[in-house]
Amino acid sequence: MSKILTSFILFITISITFGQQANPAVFFTQRDQINKFHTISDLQSLKKGELINLYQDRVKEIMTILPFLSLTNEAGVRLGDIGIKEDSRHLKVLKNTTESIRDNLETIDTMVEELIPYADTEKIISTILYYEEIIKKIRIGVDGNF
Repeated sequence: MSKILTSFILFITISITFGQQANPAVFFTQRDQINKFHTISDLQSLKKGELINLYQDRVKEIMTILPFLSLTNEAGVRLGDIGIKEDSRHLKVLKNTTESIRDNLETIDTMVEELIPYADTEKIISTILYYEEIIKKIRIGVDGNF
C-alpha cells in the first residue's frame, strides 16, 4: 500500500512540475504582464529602489509583447489559436525569439540596475507613467478591445 501511495505522490509531483513549464507554442504568458497601473501620487510615495523595480517590470512587458503585437496582444495565445501550424519550424522560430528576448532583457536589467539609479526620481516616475500608457495601448489592441 505504501508503494502505491509513494508512486502516486511521485506521479503527482512530476505532473505538477512538467505542467508548470512554459508551453513552447505560446507567445507570452500572463506572468510577463504587469498587474497594476499607477497614478503619479502612487509613484511619488515610493522609494527609488521600488520605482526602479516597477520600471524594469514595464520594460519587460513592452519588450516581451512588442515583437508579437501584429499577431496577438493577449497572454496565453498559442500559434494554433491564430492559424499558425505548430510544426517544428514554427516552434523553433518562436523558441529562438523568446530566448533572444530573455537574453536582451537580462542585458537591459543590468543597464537599469546600474544606470537608472542616477536618473532623477521625477524622470523615473514620468517614464513609468509613459510605459504604462504604452502598455495600455498594447493591451487595447488595434480593434480597441481591452
